[in-house]
Amino acid sequence: MSKSELHPKDYRFVVFRDDAADFEFLTKSTAVSEETIKWKDGNEYPLVKIQISSASHPFFTGEEKIIDTEGRVDRFKARAAKAAERKAALANKAKKLAKEAERKAKKEAEAEKAE
Repeated sequence: MSKSELHPKDYRFVVFRDDAADFEFLTKSTAVSEETIKWKDGNEYPLVKIQISSASHPFFTGEEKIIDTEGRVDRFKARAAKAAERKAALANKAKKLAKEAERKAKKEAEAEKAE
């Protein structure tokens, strides 16, 4: 294959149209199309219809939303809250047991002094 055969022969101006956003742009492409459109410069170009472009994609429009249909975020938050409650309850129980052990040790010490 020679270098002259590397590049496509049908590289030309093409209009891409995003019907959802009513957005069109002219660029060079090898995309094949049966339809044509008259562009702003008065020339007729092949028309390629696209379903999404920078004018309609949520990332570029800033309308990106997290859709949590299965409630995963809520379940995660609930598990985290339960874990925090368990941790706090265990900490309180440990404090209570430590205080009881301290009281018991004091009572035993006082009992030994009294003897």
